Amino acid sequence: MEIETQYSFAIIGITMKLLGTVTEKDFGRTEQPEKRSTYRVRKAARAILVNVNNEIALMHVANHNYYKLPGGGVDDGEEIHDALLRELQEEVGASEFDVLCEIGEVDEYRDEWEVKAEHYGFVAKLTGPLHTPQRTQKELDHGYTTVWAQNIDDAIDLVESGTPTEYGQGFERKRELIFLRQAKAAKLI
Repeated sequence: MEIETQYSFAIIGITMKLLGTVTEKDFGRTEQPEKRSTYRVRKAARAILVNVNNEIALMHVANHNYYKLPGGGVDDGEEIHDALLRELQEEVGASEFDVLCEIGEVDEYRDEWEVKAEHYGFVAKLTGPLHTPQRTQKELDHGYTTVWAQNIDDAIDLVESGTPTEYGQGFERKRELIFLRQAKAAKLI
């Protein structure tokens, strides 16, 4: 079923303030910065999606015991804002929302995978009903469900409470905390 989408972007940009960089060192592992110039670059869009009750959408990755913001990778030829729209539809079922502002960028250097991930964070407000999420098979296999944190502090607590089980998931947890804490400190939520 094709869902009609309605969204607006108050700010659209690729150049954002770098809020932080997550590296192997954050997890007590040895870094390989000398190899990073050869890493594949992966861009992604993420959102702190707020509903009419000011609750915040989080993806609970049940099979790996952690929480993350909705969002994901930018496909080849896709614009950042189009990726955000697609990801919010797929993961949360949100097709009507306004992007209120940019939060910033968080970069990750995942040496084991030889990837530099550039994550662009936004604050978005849900403006219409939710539809059935269209999650990927991988998301279904990982046990993705949408939970709504009561407020920014509850969202931070849930993300902090997670104990990711696989490589890469710790990067996600740290990244989400950077976005959430920045949004709180800047009073974006």
